[in-house]
Amino acid sequence: MYIFTPADGQTWGLTYAGLEALLRPRNPAEFIRIDEGTHGPVTGTSTDFGITLDDEPMEGMALLEPEGVTVKDVTARSAAAFALWLHESVVPAGSTMVFNTEWGVEDGFPDTPVPDAPRPRIAAVFRAHLVNAGDLD
Repeated sequence: MYIFTPADGQTWGLTYAGLEALLRPRNPAEFIRIDEGTHGPVTGTSTDFGITLDDEPMEGMALLEPEGVTVKDVTARSAAAFALWLHESVVPAGSTMVFNTEWGVEDGFPDTPVPDAPRPRIAAVFRAHLVNAGDLD
């Protein structure tokens, strides 16, 4: 699982309704589910969604607290496509997006800025993270 968040001290102003408004027009048949929770600082504890990029279906989740968006069970190349979509569609201009993975968080790896670069370079950064996290040999 790749985890994308704003850099420390920043916010994307993420809302579940705002994310839904960005996802829904892409493909109205893809799923978006907002879990209406009664716990936590905001209404709705998470949003689960499906998105298709470059003909590859992906599933993800968004949280408002802590603010961020994840994508699950994807290759570094697909995660890079998702990061570019986030950068273009969700992340406000001038904001920095950082990433980690589930393995990186478990091993105490720090968040790493997603480079402002083409997809192959972003995918290379993601693959290097996986190697350092011990997920790839």
